[in-house]
Amino acid sequence: MGMLCAVSFNRYGRLYYLDPNGFTPSVGDRVLVPTDDGPEVAECVWAPQWVDEETSGFPKVVGLADDRDLRRDELLRKRKAEAKVAAKKLIKAHELPMKVVAVDHVLDQGSGNARTTIYFTAPHRVDFRSLVRDLGATLHCRVELRQLSARDSARVQGGIGSCGRDLCCATFLTDFEPVTIRMAKDQDLPLNPLRISGACGRLMCCLKYEHPLYQQFQASAPAVGSRVTTPEGDGRVVAHSVPKDSVVVRLDADGSRCSCSRASVCAPRQAHDAHYGEG
Repeated sequence: MGMLCAVSFNRYGRLYYLDPNGFTPSVGDRVLVPTDDGPEVAECVWAPQWVDEETSGFPKVVGLADDRDLRRDELLRKRKAEAKVAAKKLIKAHELPMKVVAVDHVLDQGSGNARTTIYFTAPHRVDFRSLVRDLGATLHCRVELRQLSARDSARVQGGIGSCGRDLCCATFLTDFEPVTIRMAKDQDLPLNPLRISGACGRLMCCLKYEHPLYQQFQASAPAVGSRVTTPEGDGRVVAHSVPKDSVVVRLDADGSRCSCSRASVCAPRQAHDAHYGEG
């Protein structure tokens, strides 16, 4: 058990959870967050609270941002905006099939050298050597270009999924595992790309981590079309409801449908079907 707070580097951006490290920032306060390139300014969007889980592995807040930190953060944001505009203009001038996704600008406090990293997407590999030279001459710093995959691009940009929540890849999902169309079939989803694709245009990642639940259900639940016995009477399975762990049965008595838990439904009555010649 320990305390955690949540911060974001951009308004409505991805949340990062940290150990407040003894500090008590309020919502809206600017705090210093440890990164690979040194402490960066982020906004507190969730004040420190006690949580049940172990917090020893979370990064710690470095401190509260002062005026000097805020001025530096404002300068970095300005440099990022300038680099993004310059990159778009030069990409158009070079007629390259690239789309700028994000820009990162780092100022080495020790040497005073600056580095700008431009993340982009493209339908194929792009020869951008001349573009890098022109960007370096325009921005007067070292420039790096990194091509992102469709999934990484969605992670960087963020957004809202079809479920109405923030994209999994932009919040808690750290590793991309293979997702197959077989998983969508096992979950009885329509094989319409618009229905089973995420913001990246690839199959939704949630198909992967929900798939074991469907496999477990199908391994023990009576198949659709099976004859079963339920607390409401005999009938035939007409549908599955995996989230509710239940099956929908059409009763023989009056043709009505009832939803029964998987545990309350008996196995298919094959002997009964054979006796009455039902197919």
